[in-house]
Amino acid sequence: MNEILAIGHPEVMAERQRWLATLTQERRLSAKTVEAYERDTRQFLTFLTGHLAGPPRLADIRSLRPADLRGFLAQRRKHGAGARTLGRGLAGLRSFLRYLEKNGLANAAGAQAVRSPKQPKSLPKPLTDGEALKVVTADAQLAEEPWIAARNAAVLTLLYGCGLRISEALGLTPNDFAGNRSSLRVNGKGGKTRIVPLIAAATEAVATYSRICPYHLAADAALFRGARGATLQPAIIQREMQKLRAALGLPDSATPHALRHSFATHLLAGGGDLRTIQELLGHASLSTTQVYTGVDSARLLEIYDRAHPRA
Repeated sequence: MNEILAIGHPEVMAERQRWLATLTQERRLSAKTVEAYERDTRQFLTFLTGHLAGPPRLADIRSLRPADLRGFLAQRRKHGAGARTLGRGLAGLRSFLRYLEKNGLANAAGAQAVRSPKQPKSLPKPLTDGEALKVVTADAQLAEEPWIAARNAAVLTLLYGCGLRISEALGLTPNDFAGNRSSLRVNGKGGKTRIVPLIAAATEAVATYSRICPYHLAADAALFRGARGATLQPAIIQREMQKLRAALGLPDSATPHALRHSFATHLLAGGGDLRTIQELLGHASLSTTQVYTGVDSARLLEIYDRAHPRA
């Protein structure tokens, strides 16, 4: 029996392949999300193959009951999957079943009846104001080449000063900074575009790097370059941040993405409203942004416990 038949009948596998294609082409989900959904549905079809004593057909998918889905989640939990993994897996299955239902091939009601595993609450771990400022200072960079130190400072300043994801910062071109601009047009997740203010510190950091970079920076090509002139990769900035953590005595949670968390947390602490911060971060849902209110509350309680005489 070949690999396709081992996990699902060809009619099921063909529909699954078309569904995965729509996730990429129409819904424009990230490659990592599509990869995760592919893996989750493959694991589910493998489970059904054992559960039904044979590769599942569309008729089997149509007759799925909530108990079948709960059995799959229980098996995954038994093999060590956590609540986040299980929740994502259920979301992928729901998406696949909704696709089949839309095409008249299945009923998604069974998946909707299964409650998602309760997710553990974890708060982002931002840097303090002082720590963030140390990280983005050009003098703090550890690279031997001055232009590489300036490059690292410029990238990190964009993460903290504009709240960019590392992929968004590395996707910028010189055109994005042409003229006397006060804002950046950023292409974020799912191809969504947003406008973020461009602070003077970020403009100056990018200008310094551009001035001393030894490579020609074409207007519509990547702004940030690696040591040999190729497009700068996220792993390089992550390694530089690791060195900075050791040099500055920062915790392991001080990653490039933590600078984006710091951007949001510090804005909120300074009086910024959630809706505005949501727009600046490019979050699709306000509930995603609301996690920063927990960070701010936690910090207030920490200050209270440390400073109040009756604490």
